[in-house]
This record gives sequence, C-alpha cells and structure tokens, in this order.
Amino acid sequence: MRRTLLAALLAAPAALGLYWWLTAPAAHALPMPPRAPDLVNGQEVFNAGGCASCHAVPKQGDRLRLGGGLPIGSPFGTFYAPNISPDPADGIGRWSEADFVNAVMNGVSPEGEHYFPAIPYTSYHRAKVDDIRDLFAYLKTLPAVPGRVRDHDLPFPFNMRRNVGIWKLLFMDAGPLVPDATRSPQWNRGAYLVNGLGHCAECHSPRNLLGGIITAQRFAGGPNPEGEGWVPNITQKGLGEWSEKEIADFLETGEMPEGDTASGAMRPVIKNLAQLTAEDRAAMAAYLKSLPPVDGPTPPKRKQGGA
Repeated sequence: MRRTLLAALLAAPAALGLYWWLTAPAAHALPMPPRAPDLVNGQEVFNAGGCASCHAVPKQGDRLRLGGGLPIGSPFGTFYAPNISPDPADGIGRWSEADFVNAVMNGVSPEGEHYFPAIPYTSYHRAKVDDIRDLFAYLKTLPAVPGRVRDHDLPFPFNMRRNVGIWKLLFMDAGPLVPDATRSPQWNRGAYLVNGLGHCAECHSPRNLLGGIITAQRFAGGPNPEGEGWVPNITQKGLGEWSEKEIADFLETGEMPEGDTASGAMRPVIKNLAQLTAEDRAAMAAYLKSLPPVDGPTPPKRKQGGA
C-alpha cells in the first residue's frame, strides 16, 4: 500500500508536467522579411477566407464592419466571433503583423494562449505567410468598430484553453500546401483556395467525437457543425453531374443547375466568393471537379410536408 501510494504521488506531478509540456501554446517564428503589402491580394484573401461571414457585426448591412459577435453553435458550446476590426481597444488595432500571422495560422493569441478551433486555423495553417500578411494590411484599411464581444459559452472541460494543445497535436498536422507538379497551375490554385484560404473541408466534412475532421471522408458532407441541417457532399459523389462551369457559376450566384439556390450558412459564403476573380472561382471549380467520389454519412430523410 505504501509503495502504491508513493508511486501515485510521484506519478501525479510527472503526469501534470507532461500535460503542461504537451499543451503549451507554440507561436512559431515565421520568416517575414520586409515587403510592401499587396492590398489587392489582401482583399482577395479576405474574400476567399470568408472573414466577413463570421466577423461582420450581425444584423447590419455592411460586411466590412468587422466588430464580431456572431454566435457559432457547436456540440461543445457556443462560440462568439471576435472583433477583428482595426479598433485599438476592442479589435486588432494594436496587434503586430507577427501577432496576426500566428493567430490565423497557428491559433495562438498575442497573449500566448490557444485559440479555440472555431477559427479554422487547421486550414489557414496551409496558407502562404505572405497572403496572411497582405490580409492583415487590408484589414487595417477597414473601419474601426468599437465593442468588445462577450465570452464564449462553453461548459467544463471544453472551456479550458490549455486542452486545445492536445487537440492540435491530434488534428493540426498539415503543413503548407505544396504544388503538384503533375497538375496545371489552375488546378493548384484551386487546391490552395479550397484547402487553405477557403477552408471548405471545415464544414463539408464529417467530424469525430473530438471535433476533428474524419480524413477518409474529407469533403464528403455531414451534419452541420452548428447543429442544424446537413452540409452536402462536394466530392464527385455529390457533384458528379455538375460541370466545372456549373460549379463556378454556383460559387458566384448560389444558383444550382436544377434551379435551387444556396441557403443557410452558404448564403454569406456565396457573397464572399462572388467577390473573387472569375479565374479564382474557375480554379476552385476545376479542383472540386477533380475530387474522387467519397461516400459520406447518410443524410436524414426529408420529412414529407402536409397538405
């Protein structure tokens, strides 16, 4: 009994130390040599990344007022999109360029804490550093919006930011996208936009019990992460009858070949994608059309309407 107790007393601090080491936030020293920002590219990154969809102040018409506050539901609680306007008190006005790059690409705050993966940094992690730098420069040209966003509404233990370190070890393993030399420049651009800035897999993939994307069913659709509805399969299992042009047109207008229109959370996404160049939408369509068919979870049957 004494030996067991002693072993337990010795093991507890060792386990705590291992936990503390594994969950430590890591802000990477990314190479950022001096360069003149490209604001046109920054705006394209802003639209491709869907920043306005989450960070624009809800229930007002200006998608460039990025005061945050949008509630984002999840199985783990409700997140509230932060203020990313240039406001110095409530937004990112006092952030350095390095602060912003580490927040977007690594999910680490300027104070050295983990951000919850409600921000899709597992996808943004695949982006080019210079694109995120241009995005930061573009955001600084937008209106400063005062107002601090309320705290997330998360129950224990999901409210413990330190635990996100374990989540990152399990699910944040992708590095920057490497172009495929066997594919066309258009396909590679589409792969970058879909997998990186566009973070399409974040909604269009099923997730496991810990909230990580199920890799084998990437892009195969599944339950809406926000809790209502079903997100469609965008591999050739779901889009096999669509042409590249029809996919590109949908990304611009939200209109489907059969006559339906985008609904729910996809509507603001279309508003963002409609701002992209036609070439970028065509690149995304070319990449999506190349995805092999993948079976996803079975969607629920639609309820029959009454007379």
